[in-house]
Amino acid sequence: MLHSLAGKNVHLAISAATAAAASEPSSAYNRLISEYGSAGRIAEAREVFDKMPRRNVVSYNSMIATYGRSGEMGECFRLLSEMMLAGLRPTEFTVGGILAAPPVGLRHAQQLHSLILKTGLLHSGPFSGTALIGVLGRHGSIGGAAEVFREMGHRSTATWNSMMAELSRRGLAEEALRLFRELLRTEMELSESSLMVALSATAGGERLHSLALKSGMDSHLPVANSLLKAYCSGGGGGVRAAERMLWFMAERDAASWNTMIAELSRSGEPVGALRHFSMMGSCDGLLPNGRTLASALSACAELAAPPAGESVHGKAVKLGLQEDDFVASSLVNLYAKFDRLEDACSVFGETPAREQKPTAAWNALLGGFSRRSCGGATALLREMLRRASPPNEFSFSSALRWSSLPELRQLHSLAVKMGFQGHGRVASAAAAAYVDEDAAFDVAGHFMGSSSSSSSSSPVQVPVAVANAVGGILNRRRHFRETVELLSSSSSFFLAEEPDVVTCNILLAAYARGGDHGGALRLFRRMHAAWGAPDDSTAVSLLSVCKSLSSLLLGALLHGLMIKASFQSFDVFAHNALLDMYGKCGSMEGCRRVFEEMSEKNLVSWTAMVAALGLHGAAAAALAAFRRMEEDGFCPDGVAFLAALSACRHGGLPEEGLWLLRRMENCYGVPPAAEHYACVVELLCRSGRVEDAELLISSMPFAPGAAVWRVFLRGCRDLAGTRVAEG
Repeated sequence: MLHSLAGKNVHLAISAATAAAASEPSSAYNRLISEYGSAGRIAEAREVFDKMPRRNVVSYNSMIATYGRSGEMGECFRLLSEMMLAGLRPTEFTVGGILAAPPVGLRHAQQLHSLILKTGLLHSGPFSGTALIGVLGRHGSIGGAAEVFREMGHRSTATWNSMMAELSRRGLAEEALRLFRELLRTEMELSESSLMVALSATAGGERLHSLALKSGMDSHLPVANSLLKAYCSGGGGGVRAAERMLWFMAERDAASWNTMIAELSRSGEPVGALRHFSMMGSCDGLLPNGRTLASALSACAELAAPPAGESVHGKAVKLGLQEDDFVASSLVNLYAKFDRLEDACSVFGETPAREQKPTAAWNALLGGFSRRSCGGATALLREMLRRASPPNEFSFSSALRWSSLPELRQLHSLAVKMGFQGHGRVASAAAAAYVDEDAAFDVAGHFMGSSSSSSSSSPVQVPVAVANAVGGILNRRRHFRETVELLSSSSSFFLAEEPDVVTCNILLAAYARGGDHGGALRLFRRMHAAWGAPDDSTAVSLLSVCKSLSSLLLGALLHGLMIKASFQSFDVFAHNALLDMYGKCGSMEGCRRVFEEMSEKNLVSWTAMVAALGLHGAAAAALAAFRRMEEDGFCPDGVAFLAALSACRHGGLPEEGLWLLRRMENCYGVPPAAEHYACVVELLCRSGRVEDAELLISSMPFAPGAAVWRVFLRGCRDLAGTRVAEG
């Protein structure tokens, strides 16, 4: 190497041999340029280059790569022009040397695109095109990258991977997966990177897992970790599949455990998250890192378990990770949620870089002060600003959500001054707080920096985002009349922009849930004229109207519109609403057809199917569907058990009903509620087993309510009447 005396001697020997320069092989010069370039000694490399009696393509490539590594793009392109004027044709290594340069920009990439098209490099091999796809994608030109991909005569697996990765990074997951399916149809051998890119674009990894197993790539740790992430992002039974996979992995690292712990914590399974946190050390002997501890602390906060949180805090101190940004923010959040603000402030004060605390830590502390309603949120926000830590939308939403009315108005004024008046998250938090304070309509006026009332002389302009946030909160709190008053054309406010589809969907839901079916249908006619096919939210609201009106014709017409707009593009909630509508409107055929066409089914889908079969007297089919649901990995909840018990009641199956009641708590840990007992009591009474019904009532773990006694007494009366009739 050049750092050795030998390298220097070679240079001296070449410099001294001027008489024999013509006979000196170019390879010696090229090697020296390459060595100087690798060592970052650009001046020496250029000196050797300039002294060469004859330069070839390799000489230019080495010098261009040297300038590229140092970021001198102008010199790269000057040498490229000189090379072409000398009659030397650029190769893929020429282009690669420039594209690998850290500062290469979009304009440079576009110039090179033209060059490799003219010189035929794009068709002769995959190297140049693959590098160009990466650069164009990195600079946001996904269209340019796709154009290069289409133009390439030869593609390697790396080419496909690069294009899929850029699509996935830009949120074009469907396009990335379409490309992956196209790759599978080629003769090319898949690489581990191909699978990892495809997994990053998919939710749920069953098919790709099967492919990884067949190719043996599942044993490669990065692929296995990508599979875990894909299962976790798939929702539904994906977490269970990820858990199974974690235990079958040949090798696990901290990233594997972090993925599982974070997903369990996010999915509302804090006990499972903490169990895996414990097993990470006991099973694999791995130490947690900052992200592991942050996820475990989030689980402790969700579980409301102070001792567990203190234990994790102790482990963080022992490992010296208590000052990690993720850990510190999670600790502040933990103690703030436990209403231990003194401890939260203590942890907050101990975090490093006092003038630049993590924004997440500030937000957690703001939430704690707001929840306690101790009037400190506004002062804390001002302190945050003083310390040059600008609050974000989460800061205001944390502070606003739990504030009392006087502080709420102060915080809202500050939000307006800082330009958050049109932010949906802030509006939503403010709306919830105003509703809690019985001042829901204040939110619009406060966001505009003025108060409002229905008696004001001129209406207040409300940004659409704010109106949507307020309307959404009012709707969820069952203030349907107030939602309609706010968002309809007769409102005392008016929108600063045209109402969007979200506004109309909120209003449609308010009409439907408030029982104004005519208003809902009139609004949908206007929406259909403006936007065409219904979306998921529109379909769910309208189907509930059809169900309430028992209008099978209207429901079938809406089903037709959904099919016309591509049935599979609607989400599982819309499909479930359609299933429920057919079941309640008496069309078992429609119910079955929808159920079979659904590409994704969840617990609600199966419950609706069981309920529909039971309602139509097909008790045996309902119980068979219930068993299939269990076989598919779904754990029935109280609603699913009630649907199955109702099917037994309609079908007169007392033994099956008693069996289901026992299984609820014994197998699934779901304690039967009063409605479950009432259903089985009615089933037993209808079957003439009044004594068994009475025995069941006496064994209930809580006092039987009026509903249970009512069905029991009605059963006794009906049985007595039957006996009189028979006598």
